[in-house]
Amino acid sequence: MRAEKQYLLDEIKEGIDNSNMMIVLSYQNLNANNTANFRKELEKTGGSMLVVKKRVFLKAAESSGYVLHHKDMKGHVGLVFSGDDAVTTTKAIYKFRKDNDNTLEILGGHFQKKICSSKDFEKVSKLPSLEQMRAELLGVLEAPMAETLSVMNALLTSVMHCLENKANQSS
Repeated sequence: MRAEKQYLLDEIKEGIDNSNMMIVLSYQNLNANNTANFRKELEKTGGSMLVVKKRVFLKAAESSGYVLHHKDMKGHVGLVFSGDDAVTTTKAIYKFRKDNDNTLEILGGHFQKKICSSKDFEKVSKLPSLEQMRAELLGVLEAPMAETLSVMNALLTSVMHCLENKANQSS
């Protein structure tokens, strides 16, 4: 194998092994400007995209322990690797796909080392982002304390109103 192909094979294998999520895309009618915009959107989320030859990808996947079939992949193949927040990267892919008349087709991939289909990734793209989940968790944790405080405040206010009414009656 030539050195360039071996380098590409090693790069793909490293991405497969080290990423939290990898999505295999088939892209048609995607021009250079759209590809550059797509890569910029992915970089904002911590993700990256590689355009690869099918044979090299299949060898890299096989050496990482994933068995894939050549006939399942149609068109040009691209790989998207996520950073720490795989949900945000998946959302960016589906948003780009929707905005660009479905020029991308999600073929599958892996999410947290489990093989996933395109339908699985669509479900992941509909999950709330990490910031939204944190805000919801804080809201759940804060609710009992806020309710306790409002009950205590209501009790103190009612005692104050009773004392005020008693003072008004005696004068």
